[in-house]
Amino acid sequence: MMGRPVGILGTGHYVPEKVLTNAQLEAMVETNDEWIVTRTGIKERRIAADHQATSDLAYEAARMALSNAGITADQLGLIVVATMTPDVMCPSTACILQDKLGAKKAAAFDLAAACSGFVYGLANGANFVASGMYDYVLVVGAEVLSRVTDYTDRNTCILFGDGAGAVVLGATEEGRGFEAFELGADGAGGPLLRGGCVGGSRYPNKECLPEGVTHYIWQNGREVFKFAVRIMENLTESVLAKAGKSKEDIKLLVPHQANIRIIQAAMDKLELTENEVMINVDRYGNISAATIPIALSEAVEAGRVSKGDTVVLVGFGGGLTWGGAVLTW
Repeated sequence: MMGRPVGILGTGHYVPEKVLTNAQLEAMVETNDEWIVTRTGIKERRIAADHQATSDLAYEAARMALSNAGITADQLGLIVVATMTPDVMCPSTACILQDKLGAKKAAAFDLAAACSGFVYGLANGANFVASGMYDYVLVVGAEVLSRVTDYTDRNTCILFGDGAGAVVLGATEEGRGFEAFELGADGAGGPLLRGGCVGGSRYPNKECLPEGVTHYIWQNGREVFKFAVRIMENLTESVLAKAGKSKEDIKLLVPHQANIRIIQAAMDKLELTENEVMINVDRYGNISAATIPIALSEAVEAGRVSKGDTVVLVGFGGGLTWGGAVLTW
């Protein structure tokens, strides 16, 4: 990355109070705790209150990140919100968040890359700081997936939850910060994972949906699983190589929290231990763009990241998209 070095100055996260357990799902659809845990590793997930929208969750995570970074909202030059569940189509959730924070000097936009969205946002934000255009950038991953989840579909309703994670990016000292990014997409795989069809130009309302198309999240689980396992290993090794490093240098891998079997398969292939991988899918499930920043924030809070550590962030999801980042903490 050209320009001044850029790092993460502060992290933050927020999850709603309401917990939806596997036992509660047993009463809603034909499933059971053992089946869910065995196949996904998920034991519970968080669900937003009726009055909460994506911007509300993003606001709480952003406040924490700003506090931990030691800056105020009026110092922000840019706000990027990665989400597939915006409050509304327009204005952007980033603009709504800007107003909530009182960040009057900040430009703001949303970014849609599903579960890879946060890493896409990091790459954008880091380059804005590196170029000198902005001194501080807030990048948020936030979702209220419960609003687009079909709780009669046993294959998908067990997977998703709500929450938000945020980071503040800024200039850092030489030898620290981001060393490499890698972003990718395969639009031909788009039909394998889709959601929230209603509200766009193709299907502006439910009445426009053709037979067989739902406004809920839908995925071809088997094909998405194979894609995720393959891309997670390859992407991790590829982005490390761009940074001039190898898997032996990893102090902490923070992957998208989609499924414990995907994470474990990558751990085996990369020869990583549980101490070298941040996992919280058991408590939150898949929160799309919010999983990586929530996991990173919790890792920092737990003291699992120290100055000089090599941290790798890896996301993959709908689009199909993928994104990886390597940084020295």
